[in-house]
Amino acid sequence: MKDIVTILKDVGAIITDSHFVGTQGRHMPAYINKDALLLHTKYVSEVGKLFAEKFKNKNIEVVVAPAVAGIPFSQWTAHHLSKISRREVLSAFTEKTPENDQIFKRDYDAVVKNKRVLIVEDTTTAGSSVKKIIKTVKNAGGKIVGVCVMVNRDPKLVNTKSIGVPFSSLGVLKILSYEAKDCPLCKDRVPVNTKFGHGKKFLEEQKSKSNDHRQIQPKS
Repeated sequence: MKDIVTILKDVGAIITDSHFVGTQGRHMPAYINKDALLLHTKYVSEVGKLFAEKFKNKNIEVVVAPAVAGIPFSQWTAHHLSKISRREVLSAFTEKTPENDQIFKRDYDAVVKNKRVLIVEDTTTAGSSVKKIIKTVKNAGGKIVGVCVMVNRDPKLVNTKSIGVPFSSLGVLKILSYEAKDCPLCKDRVPVNTKFGHGKKFLEEQKSKSNDHRQIQPKS
């Protein structure tokens, strides 16, 4: 079975030599385009199997991931864990609120109550989204066995200590990320990529801030 980085390379999901903005607004020189992976059910199944093999001895009862892109990973991981353990492992997901939280709907909070839960995610830049899922699972009474992502881009920034529960990844692909104010790509005036990631949103916010600043300038 292929390792995770090879799978991502095979489907063209690893993009380098550009200026990307992540979900939480951090800037980076490379990007993992999970949408390129999600097109291929064979490879998504393989990723789910990698997750399942890693946690096959942990008696997982429910796999949780964030909607929308995380749902296939949750389902395939639960599918392979069910095959390995010869008992049904359930798949659930959290959904984003207008306030950017991650919560259970569809009575999934009752599904995870008192269950051993594995949280899976594609990638994480700083861990903030994962922490929201952890909080929701704990509030629902779920017993978190671990959090596992496909790729950890910065092990020094994201780890068990920073996340607060056992944390691991299928692989490591080091991609440094920066706050916008500290971004060397911004300082070198490297154009922000608007095709992948959240670059378009970032530029729109910057334009809006610039317009607001001009509007409050005192008249001479």
